[in-house]
Amino acid sequence: MGFLWLFIGLALIHSGYGCGIPSIKPSISNYNRIVNGENAVPGSWPWQVSLQDGSGFHFCGGSLINQYWVVTAAHCNVSPSRHLVVLGEYDRNSNSEPIQVKYIAKAITHPNWNRNTFNNDITLLKLSTLATLNSIVSPVCLAASSDVLPSGIVCVTTGWGRTSGASNTTPARLQQVALPLVTVNQCKQYWGSQITETMICAGASGVSSCQGDSGGPLVCQKGSAWTLIGIVSWGTSNCNVYAPAMYARVTHLRSWIDQTVARN
Repeated sequence: MGFLWLFIGLALIHSGYGCGIPSIKPSISNYNRIVNGENAVPGSWPWQVSLQDGSGFHFCGGSLINQYWVVTAAHCNVSPSRHLVVLGEYDRNSNSEPIQVKYIAKAITHPNWNRNTFNNDITLLKLSTLATLNSIVSPVCLAASSDVLPSGIVCVTTGWGRTSGASNTTPARLQQVALPLVTVNQCKQYWGSQITETMICAGASGVSSCQGDSGGPLVCQKGSAWTLIGIVSWGTSNCNVYAPAMYARVTHLRSWIDQTVARN
């Protein structure tokens, strides 16, 4: 398995697109809609994926983790026969973007996914053909199982989800928002025993992810590279910006990701 990851890592390095380093630099205010977010710089989150049905309707996000694999949320219920992966998209109203539309060869959901508790809310999607890496399509780094995530660190989530909990308005352009990680204890003050070790909490700071952002990335900077630490999972039905939102915890799921990719 180590050799496989070394090979994938070398392939990415030789292609000129290592993980977590966007060719186009993000510009993030307060870093320091999504709800109370802002337009991203086009191409600055090159691992961001749009999951769409055959009509072009965007229903969930995802993250490219290497040329063959995308990670998303289990609750997105991705079907290889009905859904497509779109790479390199920014403005969903534009017909001139150099997007890559990929069929899905396999959708592999965590065997311990629980739709009642949202435990292990992760699905891996294997693309039927290799993603072409370029300045607007490249993978994110994955958090290591051993990574410790300090509370209060400011991270970023991105997506085309609803910009208001009160309406169905969705943005054409990719939105981004900077938000702090919240401690488990702070999170439990709001959500109680619904919080488990497979989840990480962020937000409650006047910003939030919302419906349509599901499956998308929560990334933090580790050194110079952006690292995927969370997958948009669940929160309040009205996207309350003062309640912490929940993300599947990548440090907890990393060994399953590695094993699944190695086996498939």
